Amino acid sequence: MKFYSIETGNLKLDGGAMFGVVPKVMWNKLYPADQNNLINLSMRCLLIKTANRLILIDNGIGTKQNEKFLKHYYLNGDYSLEQSLAKVGYKTDDITDMILTHLHFDHCGGSIKYNKDRTQLEPTFKNAIYWTSKQQWDNAVKPNNREKASFLKENILPIQESGQLKLIQNNDEIYPGIKLKLFNGHTTGQVIPHIHTGNKTIVYAGDLLPTYAHIPLPYIMSYDMFPLTTLEEKEVFLNKAVEDNYLIFFEHDLYHECCNLQMTEKGIRVKDFYSLKDYFEQ
Repeated sequence: MKFYSIETGNLKLDGGAMFGVVPKVMWNKLYPADQNNLINLSMRCLLIKTANRLILIDNGIGTKQNEKFLKHYYLNGDYSLEQSLAKVGYKTDDITDMILTHLHFDHCGGSIKYNKDRTQLEPTFKNAIYWTSKQQWDNAVKPNNREKASFLKENILPIQESGQLKLIQNNDEIYPGIKLKLFNGHTTGQVIPHIHTGNKTIVYAGDLLPTYAHIPLPYIMSYDMFPLTTLEEKEVFLNKAVEDNYLIFFEHDLYHECCNLQMTEKGIRVKDFYSLKDYFEQ
């Protein structure tokens, strides 16, 4: 397998919402906010090349939303999904599998685009299977009132209409070495891919661990639907990550691409930071 970090741009969100009940005086030391209490977050995707598949995990916010919507998220960064794919020698039509951790707009907005004359929506990845969980899909198409602003029909329904949608219901290995595990704290049926290659395991952390600053157990987003479930899931996951020396790949951490973990006097914390490239060259 080969792995590529695919940057799709950054967005800004309220720091207090991102760290929940943890006081700003604590989280701001780890992940600093600007004068408006906003923190800058990446929308970093992972591209996996196997012998016969080209698999992308998440795809950012996309380009089809209007200015009124986008102005709330202060998009920034000098790259796009298409540019980042081209940089490593690929285009959207080359993708065979599009894994969506969940269907919040900043993770799946790039799934669908307008056609050339902007009269119709169509899949961005016309040759890909779109994978997510049935639990997440059902939640997204009939959302609760608290979460529905994050589920945009234009990001979701065209995938089903195209016939490219494939749903899992359990912890499934969809290809050798590519296992999709389900977590329910942030949103019902979030998919956290675990990729096994040789003696290494790479985990795409999604919104289970948005940034390295969310590793301490109480650091849980206000966006999480079931924070006590997140707490339980994190504890189990972090212990397994230390035991098996997972490489954690961060989707939203602007400053750190990957890390592994260790047990300390204060609990589980970062052992070493890596870029994806450096990790596989060590």
